[in-house]
Amino acid sequence: MRNKKASFTFIDLFAGIGGFRIAFTKQGGKCVFSSEYDRFSQQTYKAFFDEVPDFSDIYPVDPPGDITKIPVEKIPDHDILLGGFPCQPFSLAGVSKKNSLGKPHGFDDPTQGTLFFNIKEILKEKQPKAFLLENVKNLEKHDKGNTFRVITDILEASNYNFFYQVIDGAGWVPQHRERIYIVGFRTDPDQGWNIEEFPEFLNLKPPKKRKKTLTDILEDPEKIPEKYTLQNGTWTTLERHKKYHAEQGNGFGYGLISPPFEEKTTRTLSARYHKDGAEILIDIGKEIPRRLTPLECCRLMGFPKKYQKFFERNEKYPQPVSDTQAYRQFGNSVVVPVVTAISEIMIKKLKSAGAFDD
Repeated sequence: MRNKKASFTFIDLFAGIGGFRIAFTKQGGKCVFSSEYDRFSQQTYKAFFDEVPDFSDIYPVDPPGDITKIPVEKIPDHDILLGGFPCQPFSLAGVSKKNSLGKPHGFDDPTQGTLFFNIKEILKEKQPKAFLLENVKNLEKHDKGNTFRVITDILEASNYNFFYQVIDGAGWVPQHRERIYIVGFRTDPDQGWNIEEFPEFLNLKPPKKRKKTLTDILEDPEKIPEKYTLQNGTWTTLERHKKYHAEQGNGFGYGLISPPFEEKTTRTLSARYHKDGAEILIDIGKEIPRRLTPLECCRLMGFPKKYQKFFERNEKYPQPVSDTQAYRQFGNSVVVPVVTAISEIMIKKLKSAGAFDD
């Protein structure tokens, strides 16, 4: 049932740990449906929102939360569709790995690449007023642009004006994280409103000064457990790897950040961070550096304080998943302040066009 106090409703697809939900709830929206396939992400989502994104109350499937198994008509009506559909089939790292293994990628990936077509069917059936999609920067160039051409053709055929751009999260958090965001507004001559231009999005700029610096992100060194310092073998392997690529004239290797940290910006936090922490290592003034803690990853992705408490190693709010799973989840997440900035201008645009009541 729609909450009368909510300005609009939305659904949270491929929800992960709820970055989109945080942003659009802040604008006055109510989540009426959420889906997430990964059982560990479901646990963190449950801790954050006291709700499991498996839609079992509407239409239980096995495994829970598999969006491909629910009839599209069972999904509640909604004003806005949100979805960070799986990026691995389109990312540079994902494509390289699948190529090396002789596996399909992009839309040819039978498990993840075709999930965009579930979005297509929901848009077709439910015709929400707007949508926001997110994926890796490489989506635009994957398969020589053919993948993105299919996506844009589908969105246009679904009767939506849409706009897209690549945004680097570094303007909001101290982390380089380029992602493509696609915003769409329904076109319907009978609906009484129409949005043909969205310069507010195409000209979106970060705040003049980031609210949080890397110094703010990092924990007190005295409170960080020893387990976050790399094992000697892991560090030796990373050093050897970097030396090899340097001799080959490549820039590959670990990313070590040394003090002063204040204005520094990290590399992109990835879902593989749990393996060796290579992309973001912190110099602690000793021979071997450390990786970020899950709490620091939570902060680096811009999650508000109320969600950070689950990663503060506090018995009152136990961490919902292992460190390994937490690293994967934050590495797959959206940068919350970026999505919040987009959500703010989207809702303002919809209201000014007459799509929502003030």
